[in-house]
Amino acid sequence: MVYYSVADIKDLATIIIPHFLQFSLLTQKAADFILFQRVVEIMSNKAHFSIEGLHQIINIKARMNLGLSDNLKSEFNNFTPVDRPLILTKNIPESNWVAGFSLVR
Repeated sequence: MVYYSVADIKDLATIIIPHFLQFSLLTQKAADFILFQRVVEIMSNKAHFSIEGLHQIINIKARMNLGLSDNLKSEFNNFTPVDRPLILTKNIPESNWVAGFSLVR
């Protein structure tokens, strides 16, 4: 088992994102990754310190995973979810991709 800890936004931009660009997600998780990439870009440009940047992140989060929590919805009641990319996977480009689902003990 390997643990990797992300210490800052730079780690996301220079390690995590390039890894998943090289070893792509194949399901709708790829759509979450694309949206996550946008958030990291906003934060890397320090735009999240403005109200406009924060609203951009909220609009992105509204389409990711489980969407916004009830608490966020109550705090940001005028959000407009972004379009979620549609991922259509027709084949598995890497034969070792399935190995990620196996657990060896």
